[in-house]
Amino acid sequence: MEFKELDPILHSQLRLAVVSLLISVREAEFTFLKEKTNSTAGNLSVQINKLKDAGYIEVTKQFSNNYPQTICKVTKKGIESFEAYVNALQSYMNPGKE
Repeated sequence: MEFKELDPILHSQLRLAVVSLLISVREAEFTFLKEKTNSTAGNLSVQINKLKDAGYIEVTKQFSNNYPQTICKVTKKGIESFEAYVNALQSYMNPGKE
């Protein structure tokens, strides 16, 4: 039995939560993610940048009613990486099965 390697990008609770949320809604505004993850703006911003740098999400900055708005959208690579992460985790839950 071999345990699969866990993706270090997704192995952070907040980054995993962000990708998981984005998979369920496809795209979301920064404040929505902040509320849903119970995160601080600073920490969320850092984690979003890490996900963006890894190519797991796309970030679009725009203005809405003169307020800056940040929209995050999961990428194909992000979805594939999330699915691989879940599969790797399952190898830890069922160590006797291949």
